Amino acid sequence: MITMEAKRWTVQIYISEEGDETNARAVLTTRDSSSVTGRGTARRNPVDRPVPEIGDELAASRALEDLAFRLHDVAAADIVDMAGPVRS
Repeated sequence: MITMEAKRWTVQIYISEEGDETNARAVLTTRDSSSVTGRGTARRNPVDRPVPEIGDELAASRALEDLAFRLHDVAAADIVDMAGPVRS
C-alpha cells in the first residue's frame, strides 16, 4: 500500500483599517517556510453605511485573489526552470 504524505500550507490574513479604506495581506507559508504574499484593498463609498465586515471581506477576497495569481506565477517560473537542460 502506498502512503501519501499530507502537506500543510498555512494562509494568514492580516487586515487593517484607516478611515474608509481597508487593507488586507494574505501570506501563504509552506512547510519549508517559503512564503508568497497577496494584497487587497477595499474603499467605502462615503454615501454607504459604515459596515466594517464588508470592507474586511472585500479586502481579504482581493488579497486571496492576488495571492492566487502570485502563486501561479511562482509555479510557472518553476516549470520554465525545469524545462531547461538537465543539470548534473
